[in-house]
Amino acid sequence: MSVHQDRYYRDLSHLELAERARRNFDHPDAVEEALMVEHLELLRAGTAAPLPVYDFARHVRTDRIEWAESRPVVLVEGILILAAAAIRDLLDIKLFVDTDADVRLIRRIRRDLAERGRTVESVNDQWMATVRPMHLEFVEPSKRWADLIIPEGGYNTVALDLLISRIERALDA
Repeated sequence: MSVHQDRYYRDLSHLELAERARRNFDHPDAVEEALMVEHLELLRAGTAAPLPVYDFARHVRTDRIEWAESRPVVLVEGILILAAAAIRDLLDIKLFVDTDADVRLIRRIRRDLAERGRTVESVNDQWMATVRPMHLEFVEPSKRWADLIIPEGGYNTVALDLLISRIERALDA
């Protein structure tokens, strides 16, 4: 079971679409941290949590929710997870997946074109205006809070083996 930080972008439906599109979604203030903490605490307590559903094409939180059942292992994912002390304090294992900037950009272009209705130009403009500067200011420094930094992402089999072993031990306990 996983909880994605992107679900917790603040609802901007009170703004015009053009204004919503100009917002900085890579700053910690873009995320409704208190609601995410509330939901993670529910999951840690063994209770299901009502996860919000965010519409990335329109930059609004929808009226829908998706229920997440509590599990022995919950993966919490997001670029700003370790930058938020209240979220970080709820995590048993803190990982930072360290990926080269060119790979991150290519992945973002592919995702935003396929899933979020964006153009290459809009992805590039956003990358230069907010994504790259916010990565340098918030994301990159947050790796100091990681228990394990995984270079090369999913291709680092040694780090993945260590992580899998640790999760298996936790499940056996």
